[in-house]
Amino acid sequence: MDPAEERRHSQRQQDHINMLGFVSDSEYEIPKRCPCGGRIIGEVRRKDDYDTLPGKRFFTCKNYEADGFHYRQPWVIGVHEEIERLTKRVEEAEQVMLGTSNLSKLIDRLEVRKCRSRVGVKVLEVSSCCR
Repeated sequence: MDPAEERRHSQRQQDHINMLGFVSDSEYEIPKRCPCGGRIIGEVRRKDDYDTLPGKRFFTCKNYEADGFHYRQPWVIGVHEEIERLTKRVEEAEQVMLGTSNLSKLIDRLEVRKCRSRVGVKVLEVSSCCR
């Protein structure tokens, strides 16, 4: 085999392996688009398909082929991951709201201290003027 052709073949193999890795790494949550650029459709398995679970749902690329470059993710997994992501966002928002509440209380206490300090300064000014 020609060395240049062998390098090109090796590079194509490496690109193929990298793409498979990219696709598998991106299969989290509900997919928006397939890496091939295809749109994601909701698919329901029919009873005549060879399967023990007819009616199972999938998020599938419109151009799906079983070559590893297209999405076909079970609906339950995608929805479960999306619920986990949204739950985490709600918990983070709750923490921010608690932090805001605590900051508000702290600001109120500082305002009270500021007013007390002003009164103390006025008392000191009056007592120093009267001497």
